[in-house]
Amino acid sequence: MFNLVTGTVSPDKGRIFFDGQDVTTWPAPRRCRSGIARSFQVPQPFGGMTVFENAMVAATQGAGLSGREAEALCLDVLDRTGLLHRSNTLAKGLTLLERKRLELTRALCAKPKLLLLDEIAGGLTESECVSLIQTIKDVRETGVSIVWIEHVVHALLAVVDRLIVIDFGKKIADGTPHEIMNSREVQEIYLGIEADG
Repeated sequence: MFNLVTGTVSPDKGRIFFDGQDVTTWPAPRRCRSGIARSFQVPQPFGGMTVFENAMVAATQGAGLSGREAEALCLDVLDRTGLLHRSNTLAKGLTLLERKRLELTRALCAKPKLLLLDEIAGGLTESECVSLIQTIKDVRETGVSIVWIEHVVHALLAVVDRLIVIDFGKKIADGTPHEIMNSREVQEIYLGIEADG
């Protein structure tokens, strides 16, 4: 779904609308500039570049900024994502949590209206997850819409207002976190819990 929305995969049928416009035929860079940004499940930083340089790529190529405006955005986002102190560190030297934070940083430096998070909590310890959740809550408070694919369920429950559960491409549930977590079908299919009759 994220690949379809961001334009790296073309749909076989149907249309993709964003912010009132049909973006189905738009290339990925144009979609990014229009306000769609994403993180990747497996962080994909430019390892030989610094954290700041990675952020600058997103600000210049993703948001279309330049000069001091791009630099100011990067510094602000790095501060908000907790990576400002690592600005001059090569991305290949970051811990997993820091690489996840860099994924979030790069997405935010593209100035998204819609932020797609792909398994951003995966592989983190409990304390790391709590820290990242707070950062995502802070992003949400700025008015950015977030679509988050995640198997670390407690991370989702701490942030989201609405859960949609998809099983083999079919939507099986859509509602509040409380409704979804109490759904017999979700418990059986997604959580692997055999619900009582």
